[in-house]
Amino acid sequence: MYKVIGIVDRVLGPVVHARDVVHAQMLELVEVGEERLIGEIVKLQGNRISIQVYEDTTGLAPGASVYGSGMPLSVELGPGLIGSIYDGVQRPLETIKHRAGQFIPRGIKLPSLDRERRWPFTPAVRQKDAVSGGQILGTVPETQRILHKILIPPGLSGSIVDIKPEGEYTVDTEIAVVRTAQGDRPVRMFHPWPVRRGRPIKARLPSDTPLITGQRVIDTLFPVAKGGTVAVPGGFGTGKTMVEHQVAKWSDADVVVYIGCGERGNEMTDVLQEFPHLIDPRSGRPLMERTVLIANTSNMPVAAREASIYTGITLAEYFRDQGYHVAIMADSTSRWAEALRELSGRMEEMPAEEGFPAYLPTRLAEFYERAGMVETLAGEKGSITIIGAVSPPGGDFSEPVTQHTKRFIRAFWALDRDLANARHYPAISWLDSYSEYIDDVTPWWTREGDPEWPRFRHEILDLLQKESRLQQVVKLVGADVLPDTQRLILEVCSLFKNTFLQQSAFDKVDMYSTVPKQVKMLKIIVMFYRWGLDAIQKGATLLKLRKMKVVSDIMRMKFSVANEETEKLDALAGRLEREMRRLGEIYDISEK
Repeated sequence: MYKVIGIVDRVLGPVVHARDVVHAQMLELVEVGEERLIGEIVKLQGNRISIQVYEDTTGLAPGASVYGSGMPLSVELGPGLIGSIYDGVQRPLETIKHRAGQFIPRGIKLPSLDRERRWPFTPAVRQKDAVSGGQILGTVPETQRILHKILIPPGLSGSIVDIKPEGEYTVDTEIAVVRTAQGDRPVRMFHPWPVRRGRPIKARLPSDTPLITGQRVIDTLFPVAKGGTVAVPGGFGTGKTMVEHQVAKWSDADVVVYIGCGERGNEMTDVLQEFPHLIDPRSGRPLMERTVLIANTSNMPVAAREASIYTGITLAEYFRDQGYHVAIMADSTSRWAEALRELSGRMEEMPAEEGFPAYLPTRLAEFYERAGMVETLAGEKGSITIIGAVSPPGGDFSEPVTQHTKRFIRAFWALDRDLANARHYPAISWLDSYSEYIDDVTPWWTREGDPEWPRFRHEILDLLQKESRLQQVVKLVGADVLPDTQRLILEVCSLFKNTFLQQSAFDKVDMYSTVPKQVKMLKIIVMFYRWGLDAIQKGATLLKLRKMKVVSDIMRMKFSVANEETEKLDALAGRLEREMRRLGEIYDISEK
């Protein structure tokens, strides 16, 4: 398959320059040197090329041969992806560990999908049926949760000449033969796809269903729709990885693709050790039965880090084309951008702001625009939701990666260092964050949650804004000078932050909140403010409100009420109303 197309002329870290090149093409997959290090052509200039090598180039010298494949960098798409752990160019890390030890040998070549495992295949078409790209050829139960749909590769159409009967086959088996205008084409259980080219779709659809994460600050205040895009910026130690872990664990996506792009090895180790033991609260099955992990840590070759984002989004598109809702976690796009900057510098390209290449915004747009709710070629409805962490140096949100990312996303979960230092997690700032999906998901929330949800949400956000301004006064002169109506705002916001926004990942009850529980908790806190304000205006004092027994029960409700016990919240709301009315009536009568 590979043939010599040139000779190495110069080696600059992961960038290799070659001369005397013939029959090369842009973005072609190549192998370099005796160890056949894999790389990709990223620059053509006459008979010279620049190659981005995805492995350590130590020892590579001028004069080594360059072998061309004639194909772009691609991934294998088929049964066996779920539960697997890959590096940035889809090398199976667990298989490499079993065969070669703890470290990845240079030039190692292993198939991404297990060629020996047999899968139970059930055909969905018959002989003489007309088929086209993206159509479902058959099904394989990959896990108890994921029914893997074997697809006709996009671009292939014709009629079925032969189809295997129901049975067990390897991914290499020719399960069907399609007769096209150019001749008969065999179809296997898997097919390759270039990572830098988006998979085709039939149509884009509106994103009007929220991705439920079980994290109250996200779902209630700053929701993201399925098919949406989110940035999670924050400085070191603010909890970006923790937020993405929580969303990956508890979101209602059918499939999760987690990309550890340039992050520290110990953080990826936590993911790899923790995920196999976690249970999905919806299905009761292990979370790994719906998860694909891509581990490309900071000590791995920088060029593979740049490719890992495209590998992950291509895997996500494949499951989207099967009609699944996919959530992709990119942790972090800043490390990916730093890889771009390093490679650009080694190719001697003109730098733009802060040394990043001038095409950084274009690359970010190409990545985020592959998200969306779509109608697939097979007529299914699927989506990709992208949640990308951003690591601005020093927590400076004005740096290029954060600013360019904000141009292409519609939800912004800004992490606050003061909240993280106070151990308030998730440390998502309610003042700096926003979501442009509110209008899109409001019909869903009013139908599945509460018709009053938009008003409750707007009212509590308004109170948080007022509380922020009042805190400036408190810092100067203290809270005692404020009237009880304004001190009530401080009290309610403190209650809301500690009871609703702060969430414990270590508590079995509080780690995940269902939509009914979130809505009823929000309603109780908003009604506490409304009825409390009414009581104060009738003559009650804030001290009397604080001493009501129901207030302490409200403070404990996130721990004391399980997700399936929301009737207890209804009873709590009833008690609150009765005590508030009784208090208001006492002062109302005394005034008369």
